Amino acid sequence: MALIEYPAASGSQDRAFPGELRYLARQPILDARGQVVAYELLFRAGLQNAADRDDDMATRTILDNSMVFGLEKLARGLPAFVNCTSEVLIREQVRVLPPRMTVLEILETVKPTTELIQACIRLKSAGYRIALDDFIWSSSLQPLVSLADFIKVDFIKSGEDERRLLLSRLPSSTTLIAEKVETRADYETARVEGFSLFQGFFFCAPAMVRVAKIPANKLCHLMLLQLLQHDPIDIHKLSEQVKRDPGLTYRLLRLVNSPACAIRQKVSSIEMALIAVGDDLFRRVASLAIASELSSGENSEILRMAFVRARFCELAAPSFGFDSGEQYLIGLFSMLPAMLKVAMKDLLLALPLRWEVQEALLGRDDPIRAPLQWVEAEERRDWERCHQTARDCTVAPAELVDCYLNAVLWADQALPAAEAPPRG
Repeated sequence: MALIEYPAASGSQDRAFPGELRYLARQPILDARGQVVAYELLFRAGLQNAADRDDDMATRTILDNSMVFGLEKLARGLPAFVNCTSEVLIREQVRVLPPRMTVLEILETVKPTTELIQACIRLKSAGYRIALDDFIWSSSLQPLVSLADFIKVDFIKSGEDERRLLLSRLPSSTTLIAEKVETRADYETARVEGFSLFQGFFFCAPAMVRVAKIPANKLCHLMLLQLLQHDPIDIHKLSEQVKRDPGLTYRLLRLVNSPACAIRQKVSSIEMALIAVGDDLFRRVASLAIASELSSGENSEILRMAFVRARFCELAAPSFGFDSGEQYLIGLFSMLPAMLKVAMKDLLLALPLRWEVQEALLGRDDPIRAPLQWVEAEERRDWERCHQTARDCTVAPAELVDCYLNAVLWADQALPAAEAPPRG
């Protein structure tokens, strides 16, 4: 989940929620292969769910922000599921969004009135797709079911028998989305039951495979991370190691030459890259390239999450009074178990990190873990925990949300540059 704060797009929003943070949250929707195929955009004001406040204001805020910042940018060019109330559908306020990119997600609180059904028919004719959120079977919803392209089922609230009965009543042409899929077991169950799309955090917490030692090719990359810890960097030793891995060389030079790095000259060698960007920036960019190699073959959203965590921890570090470079590595390394399917305590044996950093990565309570704790809570939509962490560290919550916005946009820009080299 990417939690993004945007400035209010109209004076009415300021009056609706005076003095509160305005959040736009982005959660990936994945297919059976683990590829992100869409994002759901959610609005939150302060620490309360939008449903507890004003659903119509929530939807209008998403519409305003989508116009200001661009739906394509917010959803990375993928379809965007936008929560809709009866009012915004009947008044067709959603027409400000591009039909080809927009899925109108009808909230479970919406009543299927004749006026609403007619509005949905018109919007479908205009090219919009329809999704039903938190769906529970009711004969009164049949008109909406016949229009729906997607039906979302809460995997935590529903039992196996309830889902089996529900799925038997739905048309086969409807795409089924399992929501709140938290574990790999949930994911496998949902696939067997007939769901083809999934939302939840199963993808970033794959089942661990305990191994006696880290595979040799991965160990080589971890050894490179060790070299990056030295100050100053031994550029000759590092470049010799990197040159032996064509994929890593490609990724590193792509990243250094990408907008995410933002240097003015093109570089064509590892030595030239270090001279052009300096030790600190080179260390961070090289860490990204190595992380990309480590996660090869894994879900790209895992790598995106690692990029976001690393960049957020780096940007937020001064607010907490920590070193930016070290915080960057804490954020990046926190996703290594998901990338390598190796327990963190085994990975730390290969990395010469300070004891406090090791404690933070193991999840133990230590002040240096505060930025990572904030971003982990944000991913879980535990905004009360986010607020508590900021309060405990006397950091302005809005400052951290701004760091997160920048981290999300930066990661979206950096990830394409870290893609694997073309084959053949």
